[in-house]
Amino acid sequence: MGTQAHADRDYISIVGSSTVYPFSTVVAERFGKSSSFRTPKVESTGTGGGLKLFCSGVGEATPDITNASRGIKSSEIELCAQNGIKDIIEVMVGYDGIVLANTKEAEGYSLTRKDVFLALAKMVPNTDGTDTLIENPYKTWKDVNPTLPAHKIEVLGPPPTSGTRDAFVELAMEGGCTQFPFIKAMKNTDKNKYKALCHGLREDGAYIEAGENDNLIVQKLVANPNALGIFGFSFLEQNADKVQGSKIDGKLPTFEAISSGDYPVSRSLFFYVKKAHIGVIPGIQEFLAEFTSEKAMGEDGYLADKGLIPMTEKEAAKVMDAVKNLKTISKDLTEQCASALPKAGPQGSGFCVFNQLSKTDES
Repeated sequence: MGTQAHADRDYISIVGSSTVYPFSTVVAERFGKSSSFRTPKVESTGTGGGLKLFCSGVGEATPDITNASRGIKSSEIELCAQNGIKDIIEVMVGYDGIVLANTKEAEGYSLTRKDVFLALAKMVPNTDGTDTLIENPYKTWKDVNPTLPAHKIEVLGPPPTSGTRDAFVELAMEGGCTQFPFIKAMKNTDKNKYKALCHGLREDGAYIEAGENDNLIVQKLVANPNALGIFGFSFLEQNADKVQGSKIDGKLPTFEAISSGDYPVSRSLFFYVKKAHIGVIPGIQEFLAEFTSEKAMGEDGYLADKGLIPMTEKEAAKVMDAVKNLKTISKDLTEQCASALPKAGPQGSGFCVFNQLSKTDES
């Protein structure tokens, strides 16, 4: 990469998750004002898109950091390695809930994960009660569950490149899918078919891809009282005057319910750092120190004001230690954690990697 990078790019380049974007932007702005370094450039590209850019190589033409609303996949670590990126530092930021929200002008919804699966899956169990599958026939929420309103199923959500979408299908859709024993059994007999069924969203207009712009989803919900939108809890918090979160399995998406794990569609948020860029692109280590400081990520930190659900003190201490010592992650550990799902817990495989790294250090 060479020292020329100091002259050619003297600011940190950050890409990735639209959910982590507002938190990253706040830290970047504060960092630019309070330090002698330039304000980092933060772009919202979606988790998948960000990791693709991040893993494209080493050098000033590639990002230093990518934000992610899910843990990095072993296939992404492999892509990074193929392009010369051997050392990646994982930084857990905190927690977030994925919400299904609608305008406050309409009545709120109380859904189960089974309702969500039946409303949005491409293929669903046959209505005749046999262990067979049919293309989703449901037009209204009432068709799915007689206790729900007779509104047309219209859900605005993120595209396939989004970490929010990955986490939504894994936690909400799959959570509903496994309520059907014959589908659940497929996990052991035909893993690919199981995943395609549980994660496959319908393409007949009931699920509408709304891009990576969560603010646009909020605007569309206000304009359409019957529609529901999928986005992170922080956007619900920021737009609490306009939209409301639906209950999922009897739990409202609240700060307390997400941090305790009671809200079933909760996940961990991360960013990933290219270790090779530290010491070449100015300010990376100092930026990491700012992001992981108590004043930013702590219980009363400025990121909590933006809707981030903070980690416990013990978890935050592990993150600070990982950043201070520039600890890197491995493909083996990521694969091991991915295969442990859903045993890895509601926070997912990235949280498992984070915890396993900490255990390795403690032993």
